[in-house]
Amino acid sequence: MGKKRQSDSTRKRGRTSSGRSGDDDTPRRKDGKDKQGSRKQGAKQSRSKLTAKTADKHRLYQQSVQDPASEVKFVASVFKKLRGRRAESLREDFCGTALFCAEWVKSGKQVARTATGVDIDAEVLAWGREHNLKPLRERARRIRLLQQDVRDPCPEKYDVVAAFNFSYWIFKTRNEIRRYFETVLRALEPDGLFFLDAYGGWEAEQPMEESRACKGFTYVWDQDQIDPITGNVTNHIHFKFKDGSKLKRAFTYEWRMWSLPELRELLLEAGFNTVTVYWDEADDDDETRYRPHERAENHPGWLAYLVANR
Repeated sequence: MGKKRQSDSTRKRGRTSSGRSGDDDTPRRKDGKDKQGSRKQGAKQSRSKLTAKTADKHRLYQQSVQDPASEVKFVASVFKKLRGRRAESLREDFCGTALFCAEWVKSGKQVARTATGVDIDAEVLAWGREHNLKPLRERARRIRLLQQDVRDPCPEKYDVVAAFNFSYWIFKTRNEIRRYFETVLRALEPDGLFFLDAYGGWEAEQPMEESRACKGFTYVWDQDQIDPITGNVTNHIHFKFKDGSKLKRAFTYEWRMWSLPELRELLLEAGFNTVTVYWDEADDDDETRYRPHERAENHPGWLAYLVANR
């Protein structure tokens, strides 16, 4: 499943930032790899005292990790710049609770956007239907959630396919991830774009725990195990509460850490025409400004986007 789970070490120079920027195509990110928590999601829960027994881990995740409005803005802006039109249809792979799908449909002002969310976890999809789609009322009809492997074919073509939050790193071999990229290529409209993200930097390859205070609880990013030979990593998210209780390993991720050169090569091998890396070039630690780059200076931690052109 996995939404954006991030630590301070994955930001440029390891900074903690509110991620504010005036650029339309710049996602506003919170400290670490985390995006700003959804201010409305989990508001009811935050008014009561949170404990490990009373907390809903999916709400905690959305509140502490996700900022779908900023990412929707980034995708829509880049698509319009590159294609000269507004993106209408989205497929979100590894959609989890479908918060990004909901924001995509909700934020479409000039066009009636549609979204398809794909995830293999039935329980998480059911949670998303109840908590993220149901509040949209009539607009929820423009969202379809599919419980299936992201490598299985979908019947439609899409302007945008998004695989954010590093969940596609679940594919640990070149053949597996190439096959997935080939599936995405077939799912895109002729002028469609594939958006991915990746993180790295030397601190991202070190076992460590980092904490960040949220409203009513503490979010903990745990880089537990890193294998330098296979590239496999095990990461966890824990939540701690003011009463001393904890949700240990609320989420666990078994990934292979893929490098940007590897991902670009594999996307091209899968049949994409070009692959552009959007790198954060902001000098101010309180801003992010993602722009196309061919070269970049390494940092203790960084996060970048890849945009693959069909």
